[in-house]
Amino acid sequence: MRDPIKQFKVIGYLEGISFLLLLGIAMPLKYMMGMDMAVTIVGAAHGALFVLYVAAIFYMMIRVRWSLLTALLAFIASIVPFGPFIFDAKILKHQETPA
Repeated sequence: MRDPIKQFKVIGYLEGISFLLLLGIAMPLKYMMGMDMAVTIVGAAHGALFVLYVAAIFYMMIRVRWSLLTALLAFIASIVPFGPFIFDAKILKHQETPA
């Protein structure tokens, strides 16, 4: 998979899923059932994927020549639940990989 847009989509989906798991499963387990380990594990995975996602945004600015606005929208998408999925559907859908 050498297409940077496809790579970014995969990273975005993984980051988005990890965020939803953190908010929808791990945090309720911690605060309703006292299972702190759920947040520790899912939170660490989400943190690593978030850092990878932000690094991928910078890579896309260089490789695909994203504008600052597109990069900013991608970053905002990473901090909103379901954001990476919406970003993919609205922005990445219309992107092409440069030759």
